[in-house]
Amino acid sequence: MTMHISFLRPAWLWILAVAICSACETQMHEATMSIVDKKDIQPPKCVQRPKELTIHGDTRIDKYYWLRERDNPEVIAYLEAENAYTDTMMSHLKPFQEQLFEEMKSRIKERDVSVPAFKNGYWYYTRYEEGKEYPIYCRKRGSLEAIEEVMLDVNELAASHDYYHVNSLSVSPDNKWLAFGEDTLSRRQYTIRFRNLETGEFLPQRILNTTGSAVWAADSKTIFYTAKEPETLRAYKVLRHQLGTDPTQDVEVFHEADETFVCGVGKTRSEKYILIGSWQTVSSEYRYLPADQPHGQWQVFEPRQRNLEYDIDHHTDGKWYVRTNLDAKNFRLMETSEGATGRAHWKEVVPHRSDVLLESVEIFKDFLVLEERIKGITHLRIWPLASDMEAHTISFRDDAYVAYVDNNPEFDQKQVRIGYQSMTTPPTVYDYNPRTRQLDLKKQQEVLGGFSPDDYVSERLYALARDGVEVPITLVYRKGFTQDGSAPLLLYGYGSYGYSLDPSFSTTRLSLLDRGFVYAIAHVRGGSELGRQWYEDGKLLKKKNTFFDFIDCATYLLEQSYTSKGKLYAMGGSAGGLLMGAVVNFRPDLWKGVVAAVPFVDVLTTMLDESIPLTTGEFDEWGDPKIPEYYWYMKSYSPYDNVSAQDYPAMLVTTGLHDSQVQYWEPAKWVAKLRELKTDHNPLLLYTNMEAGHGGASGRFRRLREVAMEYAFLLDLAGKVQ
Repeated sequence: MTMHISFLRPAWLWILAVAICSACETQMHEATMSIVDKKDIQPPKCVQRPKELTIHGDTRIDKYYWLRERDNPEVIAYLEAENAYTDTMMSHLKPFQEQLFEEMKSRIKERDVSVPAFKNGYWYYTRYEEGKEYPIYCRKRGSLEAIEEVMLDVNELAASHDYYHVNSLSVSPDNKWLAFGEDTLSRRQYTIRFRNLETGEFLPQRILNTTGSAVWAADSKTIFYTAKEPETLRAYKVLRHQLGTDPTQDVEVFHEADETFVCGVGKTRSEKYILIGSWQTVSSEYRYLPADQPHGQWQVFEPRQRNLEYDIDHHTDGKWYVRTNLDAKNFRLMETSEGATGRAHWKEVVPHRSDVLLESVEIFKDFLVLEERIKGITHLRIWPLASDMEAHTISFRDDAYVAYVDNNPEFDQKQVRIGYQSMTTPPTVYDYNPRTRQLDLKKQQEVLGGFSPDDYVSERLYALARDGVEVPITLVYRKGFTQDGSAPLLLYGYGSYGYSLDPSFSTTRLSLLDRGFVYAIAHVRGGSELGRQWYEDGKLLKKKNTFFDFIDCATYLLEQSYTSKGKLYAMGGSAGGLLMGAVVNFRPDLWKGVVAAVPFVDVLTTMLDESIPLTTGEFDEWGDPKIPEYYWYMKSYSPYDNVSAQDYPAMLVTTGLHDSQVQYWEPAKWVAKLRELKTDHNPLLLYTNMEAGHGGASGRFRRLREVAMEYAFLLDLAGKVQ
């Protein structure tokens, strides 16, 4: 969307223009200056238009509420002015940013191909070509020596768009049709399109405003998909579409009326049933329909009940498998037969364990693969269904790693494809034989530029939080590191939604490690690293544990001389951006610099506005502020509401104009209020990607430019620009 700036420009635009012109005149001088030295360049001043927000007898004055006016030219002008200021403040880093970008790009094998996976008579794989941003989805019939069929070249589709993303490719059972979702705005509103794989023709019919996922019925003519509410973007309806017909004639088969739930549609591993799932933070419910009866009646598996969560899948032997928290905080596995799906019929297969979180179950004909988390680390456990196999856990060599079930499209497989990586080991794909217990290496991501895992060291530590709880920390550094406080350290955190931060590999991170940085992950409460209780102890009225854990991890790393005062940095995104906003309010003195990406910082105002995407579905994560107890607790930590007149560290804040998860105005308001109140001269930069949303730029190379900007900001503060 193109916006035109009004000729009646606010005064701060003129001030900024003068500042930029002055900066141009002194370009030679500023080329030798760091961001911290550029104190005389004035940032834009945001117009204040106070709005009273009153609830529970509490009146808050929000001076920057007007920034939510997405179509207001003054809002766009302000965001562009902030971008211009950021560009000026970082102008001396342009050559270094380009160096970082080329360095990161040079580690990527541009011409690459995934490990092929077999499905319904075809080998499917994804490949990349040199110099191209997007994947090419391909298949070969019967044999890897067969002629390649290009199903979708995303580079061709993306050519006319500033942003382009494809998701949820799905081939019909007769192998003739491809359905896929495309997003050209970065607001996660996908349009479903169809392509004839025999002729290459795209059907003219497009289904707008969906999740992008299309599930085929057995007839290869009928699909089911999930529609989104236009304003809140909540996935709220499942519809049935007949291939080639007008989408306005599609039939609604399910409407999720409860605004705290979202819904979706999928298919069982056995491919016998199509499923509709409804989920909320503490509850779930499923419906099922035979895939060969697309016009039949949906049946409820087990009615929803608050605090009852369950997932289901189906085996060809007529059994349903149920992963549930029924009398099992860390979940257990149950089974039941077709026609007897109610929980009164569920029988235990894998019992609950207080020290093991059962995260997921993948069903195969002869065995199950259980993804279990123990002391923060994922373990893959084989659970036999055939008599010639024994239960066992797959062994790996690292102390801290992440293992996961990879792409296994066929139900009747003798081997299971798994993925593995660690902070020092690039993503690796194996085929594992549960009978012989042999790992067959299929591929390891090639990191160009002389990378060797032997040049890096990973450690697992435990910091003692203020309430006596041990919080895990995983860190990595280059060999030669001396634990004497001399190294800069970047501490990363998230801690929300039960999402666990795994010790995974990153090629971009090498640009920090090779310049002397230590990189650490704080596995704070709010994630599920140490089980479901770890999550519950970091949400609702215990949310502050997340922030204090992060601060206590930072303090521990200082005490242990992994870094020292003036060399400690912090980073987090989305809900991790909330973490950044909270810790700079609680302990601004700890951090030399902070990167807050797409930060959720205006907690109260957002959670009081049910028209905003995600709000109604997250009352069980943050609390419902219409209830006084939750309102006052949220107000005590909401970063925007707790900005005060104090010194803050240097900060780079990023957002996307089209962000559907955290609206752009949250970080924009936060930065404006920080500028108004903070008492220091440390740099405060706001960068808005005017073409993208929550995930940043599309394409495998373009997004590296944003990473290069973040790293250049940190390395400049650390005096490591070289």
